[in-house]
Amino acid sequence: MKISVVRAPELGPAELDRWRGLQQAEPALNSPFLSPEFTLAVARVRPAARVAVLEDGQEIVGFFPYEVRRRVIGVPIGYGISDCQGLVHAKGLDWDPIALLRACGLPVWEFDHLMGDQAPFAPYHTETTGSPIMDLAGGYEDYLADRMKAGDVVRQANRKQRGMVRDLGEERFVWQDESPAAFDALREWKSAQYKRTQQYDRFNTPWIRDVIDDLMTSDAPGCRAVVSTIYAGDRPVAAHLGLRSESVLAYWFPSYDTDLHKYSAGILLCLRMAEAGAKDGIGHIDLGKSHAQYKERLRNNELPVAAGRVGRSWSVTSARKAQEALTRSVKSGKVGDALRSGRTGKVLRMVKSRLAGR
Repeated sequence: MKISVVRAPELGPAELDRWRGLQQAEPALNSPFLSPEFTLAVARVRPAARVAVLEDGQEIVGFFPYEVRRRVIGVPIGYGISDCQGLVHAKGLDWDPIALLRACGLPVWEFDHLMGDQAPFAPYHTETTGSPIMDLAGGYEDYLADRMKAGDVVRQANRKQRGMVRDLGEERFVWQDESPAAFDALREWKSAQYKRTQQYDRFNTPWIRDVIDDLMTSDAPGCRAVVSTIYAGDRPVAAHLGLRSESVLAYWFPSYDTDLHKYSAGILLCLRMAEAGAKDGIGHIDLGKSHAQYKERLRNNELPVAAGRVGRSWSVTSARKAQEALTRSVKSGKVGDALRSGRTGKVLRMVKSRLAGR
């Protein structure tokens, strides 16, 4: 197998058509994050974005988009905002991850939302979990009946919706809301949420903002941003910026007016998007991996997602493991407590313990 590496903009129309064709031939690859349009949008603002092109004889059999960060660390394209990662490939293709990294000149490649069923990467998984989805393959009515049988999420949403209408005015749902005011409201709510939860504000991160702006103007069937909004009267109460292909909607940036939290408009919005999406060709809504209670209540299926790293350099891989172990310890507060008390030996022992997997 021949593997060559190019910058994304260097791919010609034939290569991009082949990429799209590989996605269309394999439903599991239909995520908008795996599309060439997503890679191109990221590559326009991330100069270290690359694509490895896999060829078998005269035929292209795979595309592996990635970024190089800190000069030596390989990560999936759009790392930090991509909820589906992997190699876009011809059906039945087998590949050697170490040979792939060697061709890319990468000592290590790290992932956190890798498609869990890409077998060649399986030995490098350190964690596998399920990404909850709203499976609409049987249509919205089948989904709704399943959720009604499983619990009270639909009944509660309907009850709170009636209260919202009574208090604020008639509900209006817009599946593809092109109003600048809707996007402005979503961005304001989401930035406030990031501040509240002490997370970095993705909407104020220049490269992420540029990628979103790019995809907001896209009309590509395989990857375009869509804003969906629920209004009560003329007031927006919940909005979602999603990324969609022809058959998959990625649940990307949801938010709502916290002053109106009692109406649970975020859950209502998910149900409205499922109903509209099913009519518009969406086979499932990928809610993204997490154990959030509302996702557990809305999900009726899941997709396997893996985190881990492929490494061909012992020194770089070990250094990354040590850094990850230290980061986890700092987040847990234990390292900070030890450092403040001057127990540096304990810090080192904690890191070694993390590396040993204890």
